[in-house]
Order: sequence, then C-alpha cells, then structure tokens
Amino acid sequence: MLYQIYEAQRSITEPFADFAKAASKLFANPSWPLSDTPLALRISAAYDLIYRLGKDYEKPAFGIETVSVDGVDVTIHERVEMERPFCELRRFKRFSDNTQTLEALLEQPVVLIVAPLSGHYATLLRETVRTMLSGHKVYITDWKNARMVPLSEGDFHLDDYVNDVQDFIRYLQEKYGHCHVISVCQPTVPVLAAISLMASRGEQTPLTMTMMGGPIDARKSPTSVNNLAVTRSFEWFENNLIYRVPYGFPGEGREVYPGFLQYTGFVAMNPDRHASSYYDYFRNLIKGDDDATDHHRKFYDEYNAVLDMDANYYLETIQTVFQDYKLVKGTWDVKNPAGQPERVKPADIRTTALITVEGELDDISGSGQTRAAHTLCKNIPDDMRAHVEVAGAGHYGIFSGSRWRKLVYPQIRDFILRFQPRAAAPQVTAAVTSDDAEPFQASAPASATPAAPSAAEPPTAPATSAAQPAPAVAASVQPQTAELFPASTTSAVPASVPAPSAPAKAKRSRPSPKTAVKAASNAAPAPAATPAAKARRPAKASAAVVKKAASGDSPDTSQAPQTSQASNVVALPPGKPQAPTANAGADATPTAAPAGRKTATKTTSRTTPRQPARRAVAPKARASTKPASPDQSNAA
Repeated sequence: MLYQIYEAQRSITEPFADFAKAASKLFANPSWPLSDTPLALRISAAYDLIYRLGKDYEKPAFGIETVSVDGVDVTIHERVEMERPFCELRRFKRFSDNTQTLEALLEQPVVLIVAPLSGHYATLLRETVRTMLSGHKVYITDWKNARMVPLSEGDFHLDDYVNDVQDFIRYLQEKYGHCHVISVCQPTVPVLAAISLMASRGEQTPLTMTMMGGPIDARKSPTSVNNLAVTRSFEWFENNLIYRVPYGFPGEGREVYPGFLQYTGFVAMNPDRHASSYYDYFRNLIKGDDDATDHHRKFYDEYNAVLDMDANYYLETIQTVFQDYKLVKGTWDVKNPAGQPERVKPADIRTTALITVEGELDDISGSGQTRAAHTLCKNIPDDMRAHVEVAGAGHYGIFSGSRWRKLVYPQIRDFILRFQPRAAAPQVTAAVTSDDAEPFQASAPASATPAAPSAAEPPTAPATSAAQPAPAVAASVQPQTAELFPASTTSAVPASVPAPSAPAKAKRSRPSPKTAVKAASNAAPAPAATPAAKARRPAKASAAVVKKAASGDSPDTSQAPQTSQASNVVALPPGKPQAPTANAGADATPTAAPAGRKTATKTTSRTTPRQPARRAVAPKARASTKPASPDQSNAA
C-alpha cells in the first residue's frame, strides 16, 4: 500500500505546488510596484522553495544540441538506435559542413557508455556524454522506468541486463568493426560479466573497458550502502522494499523497487548537505544570484528525477553483488538468451585493455572496490592496464564537474586512443556531413541505372580507388544517409535533357548549302507548334524515311549519338571510372560507347541535331579527307 499512499499524497500536493509557483511569480513580477521590497523578495523566494520541494520531477532530456570539436561547433542529433523492452540504445550523431572536422569525426573511436540502473535516469551522465562527444562517437544505454513497461513484456532480471549489454556491443562491432565500453558505478559488475562471457565463447571483445566507481568487490572499504546490504537479510529487502505499480500506469501490477524509496535513501546518506543546499538556494533567490540558482535547479532537476526498477533485477543485484559476492568468488552463473547457464570468468579476458577510476572521497563505492577488477582480469598484459585515483573527488566528481573534465577525461581519452586501430582516413565529399557516413562514389550513383555493356566489353565492377578505402560498415550507413540526402542531391550523374526526337528533325526539307546559310543568317524564332502539327510529325518523318529508302539511300546512323531513355550513365571502356558529363544540357546526352570505338563520335552535317544552324560550316566539312558516305554523295 505504500506506493498507493505515495501517489495519493503526490496528487494532493500537486495543486499546492502549482499555486506556490504562481504566487512566486506574482510577488517577483517587475510590474508590481512592491516587487523590489525585502518582504516581497522573501515571500517570492519562500513560495519558489515550496514549489521545488513539492513538485513532481519527470525524466529530463539530454538537451545536447551542439558540441565543440577542435574549436568547431558540430550539430548533435539524438535518436534511438536499438530498443529493448527495458532499455533503449541512444546515439548522438554529429553533423558538420567543415571538411577538416568531418575527416576528424570519421576517424574517432566508437564508445558505448553503459549508464547505471540504480534509481536515476541515464541523463545523470549528461555531462559525461557531452565531454565524450568532443572526441568520440557516443552511444548510451537509456534504461526505462519499470512502471512504464507493461506486464506483457515479462520480467527483467540481472541476466537480462548482461545479455542486453552483449547485444549492444555486438551491434557496434558489426557496424564499425570494434568499439570501446565505459561503465559508470553500478553497471561495472554486469559489464565485466558480459565481456567475460564473450571472451569465454571466443567472441570478439571490446578494445578497451573503463570501470568508474563501481562495486566490483564490495568487501573492500565498505560504505553505508554496503553495510545496509550486509546487515539486512534478503527476505527483509523482499518484504519491505518491493511494491506493485498502482493503477494509472502502463506497468500496473508489476512488482518494482520504487524510485522514491531509492531517492529517500540517497538523501538519507547526506541529509545535512541537501538541507544546506536548499537553504543556500533560498538565500540566493533573495540576493538575486541567478547563476547560483540556475545551477541548483539544473542539479536537482536531475537528482530528484528517479525511476522504478523491476523487483527481480533489484533483488538479484543485492544478492549477487553485495551479499554473496559471486563475481569475486567465481560462483556467478548467467543464463544466456537460450536459458543455458554460463559461468562468468574474468580471467578469460586477454585482448581487452582495462582502466579503472576511483574517487578519493567516494561514499558509495569505497576505495579499492573498482580497482579489484585488475585482480580478477589477471590475464590482461600489464601494458594494457591503468588505474586513476582522483584526489578530492566524490562519487559524482569522477564523471561530472571540473575534475571529470580536467583530470579524468584526458586520461580516459588517451587510454582509448592507445588501442584504437589506425585506419586510412576515408575521403570526405560534399555529400558526407555526419561522423559515420560513407563518402558517395561518383562511379555508382544510387539514382542511375548503369548502361548495358557491349558484347566486346565484359561487365566491370564499380571502380574503387585503393588509396581511399570505404568504411567497414558501408552497408549499414547508406540507408540512413539516403534519407538525409535525396537522390536529386546525391546523384553523381546529372540528369540531362533528352535530345529532340528524330521525327521532329525529319520534318525539315534538305536545302542546298547556300539555302541553309541564308536560312541560318535570317532565322527568326519559330512559333510554337500546335498539337495537330505535333501529331503529324511522325507520319511525315516516316514518309521521308520511306522515300529515301526507295531512292536507294540508307540513313547514316552509324555516327549518330545513341541516347538511352532508361539510363543517364555513360558506359566507358574497362578500367575507366564513370563520371558525369561535363556539359550536360539540352545538347549533351550521355551515350553508350560501342566496343572498340572512341566515345567522341564525329557526325556529318546531315545527321547532327539542329541541321540548319550547322550547315554554315558544311564546305569545311566536305574538305575533309574522310571518304563520303552514300548519304553525303546524294546530298552533293
């Protein structure tokens, strides 16, 4: 009944919280003459404090729109890459129109950040993500609130957590070829188990794994969190901390560990610190210190937003990590998706580099708990290990704040780069604007259909330069890029305007050279042809062809340009890449080059388009030493 009582209390206090917010704005309104008086300032600050204490805190957004990469601002697009019943894999895709910046983005490492599932949302690592985006392609696990997951999705266990992490790692390896993994606090244990199982099966493991402030061995330097788990029995947690989701939520009836209980436990660890923080907030409101009050709101908007955890997952974590110490004792069995148990053996990890990070003043994961991972992973070479001890940092200081940015992140960045493979940089073209898009190949546009090769020329594969290798995961990137850049903007071969049809040319009579020159000099714009005239043109053209055939002359089509309506691609000889026509326009139509002949075709004065305009140079053409065709003899 505790969950139902909490929801009833929240529903009752919500209108009062809204009233306090309105009253605070009223007393602080500059339009009110008494808003600057000391009494009005105190009343406004008091109402604002009541509102902050009584409001319901929902899941905040990451809100990362831009980051700076080498002094250049790049745009961030957040999206869900994969989805599981209890988790989403979020991607922060970076875009830029700066060529040098794009070349740097394409070469940067891929990092999977595994966020904790311990009462707070993944947005608690917002600053961690923002900092990592300056030098990495970043993915993060965004765990869902269990009360928002319907019962039809089933239960969520600690084994499911481990299996989901493995699926995310495999997805990134399939897409990029490799990845790096960073785990913060609680997920250090399941992440180490996931990588251990992959190593035991002989699968490819991440290049590096970073463990930050996690209870790998909770027996070392126990904190109040560890003491609570040891002094209470498993049955006590099951009987006193597990409740069913009340009516009105998608997960109604699901057994969960409520987030408000976890939040109460967090505040109970340092009640004086939180009370002092709220008092300082009240005083800063009176003084008008906007920077300090904004900082307070941002922190507690994140800190007070909590989620429910599935009861199975919570109880199994308590038992496995804090009571039985199954990981360090080597007795932990994880069920794979097929339901078969597999023993977790960190000693099987040999090719993944390991770095651990601990805070000197960490009151959640004591000193030495995270460093114990080096003892478990005993077969990792010494030159692939590192440990960072952050002086003066608490639990949150190792992944947020100035110590994270100035002390922790540079060491993690350099450690990742040590083991990042050096690959040839892909060529950046105008069509590439994101940090993982494959450069478009001009020889194989997606919107064009290649022309059929002639009988003398065997089909050739699209030309690829050896000095510019394509990214390893081109197939998975192209569909996403095609949505951002339509075919009209990414086609390597511009669509040309079809040449005038043969019937339209055959309508004209064949004048003598003098008549043609005179007609060309006195040409005037012709009136638009009527539909009836257009309809008569094919018949006249056919008649002209029949008349010519009857006189014994055959039309000279051997040197006429061959235009294909189904393709805009020019078939070049083997070994030459396809390229767009340089002067594509009304008079430039890509042609298919016959076997054994040059693509540039010399045409006679009678077979070229717009015959009257080119008859002016007919005398020079007849002066050529090339034998005249039968059609040219008849014309003379």
